[in-house]
Formats: sequence, C-alpha cells, structure tokens
Amino acid sequence: MKDIKSIRNDFPILQKEVYGRKLIYLDNAATTQKPQCVIDAINNIYLNFNANVHRGVHALSDMASEEYEKAREKVRSFINAAKKEEIIFTSGTTGSINAVAFSFGEKYIKRGDEILISHIEHHSNIVPWQMLCQRKGAKIKVIPVDDSGQIIFEEYLKLITDKTKLVAITQASNALGTEVPVKEITEEAHRHGIPVLIDGAQGIQHGTTDVRDIGCDFYAFSGHKIYGSAGIGVLYGKEKLLEEMPPYQGGGDMIKNVTFEKTTYNDLPFKFEAGTTNFPAAIGLARALDYISELGLKDISSREQKLLNYATEKLQGIDEVQIIGNAALKIPVISFNIKGIHHYDAGMILDKLGIAVRTGNHCAQPALERFGLVGTIRVSLCFYNTTEEIDILADGIKKVIEMFA
Repeated sequence: MKDIKSIRNDFPILQKEVYGRKLIYLDNAATTQKPQCVIDAINNIYLNFNANVHRGVHALSDMASEEYEKAREKVRSFINAAKKEEIIFTSGTTGSINAVAFSFGEKYIKRGDEILISHIEHHSNIVPWQMLCQRKGAKIKVIPVDDSGQIIFEEYLKLITDKTKLVAITQASNALGTEVPVKEITEEAHRHGIPVLIDGAQGIQHGTTDVRDIGCDFYAFSGHKIYGSAGIGVLYGKEKLLEEMPPYQGGGDMIKNVTFEKTTYNDLPFKFEAGTTNFPAAIGLARALDYISELGLKDISSREQKLLNYATEKLQGIDEVQIIGNAALKIPVISFNIKGIHHYDAGMILDKLGIAVRTGNHCAQPALERFGLVGTIRVSLCFYNTTEEIDILADGIKKVIEMFA
C-alpha cells in the first residue's frame, strides 16, 4: 500500500480548508471523497466521447458503449459474479433495492407472505419492503439485535417459516458499524429455499466482497460510497432469477421490439436498464474500483481496522463519551453521544473546528430507537484518514465538553 501522504495527495478535497482550518473529513459512511483519477476519468468522457451508449452508429457512441461495458465487466470481476449479465447499473443502493422490491416483489410476493429484515437496517432496506407489503398484503418480520448491536442469530432462525419469501439484510450497519454474518444468514435461508438480498452499501468498500462465496441472490451497492461519483449503483442478481423477473421500468434500451399491441423486452442486463443510464458515473466507478484494487483491499481493511481501534480507544478515554454499538466485528464506524450535550450541538461545534462528522438518526431510525435514542454523533473512517486526525477529533470533543460545562 502507498504511504499515507501519497494517498492523501490523490484526493484533492483533503487539501481544503474550512473556517480557516484544514478539513478533517470523518463522514465517509455518508459519501467518500473522490481520487483525482476518478475525476479525470469522468472529465475525459465529457471531453472526448460523450454520447449515448448502445444507440448510435457513430464513433463517439461506439467509444462510450465500449467503456460502459468494460465498466460492467470490472464490477463483475470485483464482486466475483459469474456473468456480466448479472450486473445491472442503477442509480444507487436505494435504486437497486427498489428494483428488486418492484420486480421480484410483483412476481413472487403474495398476500400473507413474509419478508425478514433486521433491526439495524438503513431506511432504504425498510421502506421499499413496507411499500411492497402494503401493495401485496404481505408482512415484514424484524430480526432483533442484542445490546452490542449484533443480530441475534437464534432469533433469526425462529422467524423463518414456510411463509418467508425473502431475507433482506445489511452487510454492515451504517449507524452502529456492526458487521453482519451475511454468509451464514444466506446459507440458512437457502436451506429453506428462501432467496437473500444483501444491502452492501456499507460493506463493499471495506474489504473483499465475493457474491458467489456469500451465495446471495441479490447484492446492492452505491458508487459514491466506494470513491466513485453519486448517481450510480449496482444490482447484482443471479441470472436465473433475473431472467424470470419482469422489468420494473419501461423505456429505451430495455426493449427489442415495440408495437402498439406488444413489446418484446431486451436480454439481460439491458432488460433492467431503461432509458439513458448514468454511463459517465459507471465508467468513473470502474476507475474507482481499479484505484482501491491497486491499493490492495486487504491492506485497506487492515489499515481501517487499526484506525477503528485507535479511535475507539481515544473516545473511550473521554468519560463523557458513550459509544453505541460494540459488536465484536465492526466496519470503521463509531456512533456515540456526549453526556448532557445534544448530538446536533456537538456536531455544529466540531464543524467550526474543521471536523466533518454526521449527526442525527443516520437514516436508521429504528436502529437507534432500539437503544432508546433519537440520534448520535457518527464518526466514519476510511483508509485516507490518520491517527493525527483522530487526535484532533478527541481534542475537539473535549472542547465541546468544556464549552457546555
């Protein structure tokens, strides 16, 4: 892995100052910053071959289409999908989950069926299933978590019945940092013939993800959380399921033939990519995957775990800080509160010190309600963060405490 100075130089925004202080960016679970190579890749499209993919016979369209399909193959390789036809570009994790809810849901879910989710899901892996259940007369069941924030596996086993038609589970909690045993959950679901969707928004960027090893039927993630741009996401689905599922949007590129009487749909993956996709972002995502692959996913994971351990120890050393979520396995996310100080007030003061953190319910309101909270301060780290930044965060928290003393 490159030295930290070289890595940070790859990210132009990390050189920025806010309020006259050097930016300390600790909100990576919300969105990651972009390396120069990704910015250059996207700029290059608009400078040299901006044209709609799959539709033109001219040179620019051919170039754009070729790079777009190379990006699909890059994603396939990165998550070890069997075929590139199993890779569908969407607008993000939310778009991917909604695609399954509307397509798989419309075909396979009926009145009285049950969908299992967990207590630590992001709203994007709750609300689409609620909407589906309202349409179909189905029901959501929730897998509980213990006081550390980890899923209670024994309770998961008890919830599985012959009415269970889908398990939709996060790979890691955006609010608590909890890593979920998705492979074991998938194996158990498959013993009962139940397909599994994994929300990988908080898992894909922190280490190697192998969808065939996990065995999941669907996997969703966003480009902007893995050093690519916003507006692009991926839905992986097993070919057999995708072939059986109907398209959930109609328009250009997802068709073979259209008459007023009948439309014939296109082959995979295009059947699920209606209209003009965000092809510049897809190509940028491919460059982001190249970038972190070049750094080394194992090295990234190792460095981030060291940063998590260092930050946890630092925050535990401040008496007024209460950390929420202490699962044994965590991504580099720490959710905490400061005794007697509202999370929003603390976040505002830290911001004036140049420290970007997230406050609120993190689009995971039920997860925080499980712990009797309406919000927390969240620090989310990645490989370009440093121990020096964590030290400054700890000093900033102490200043907040002094101000409210």
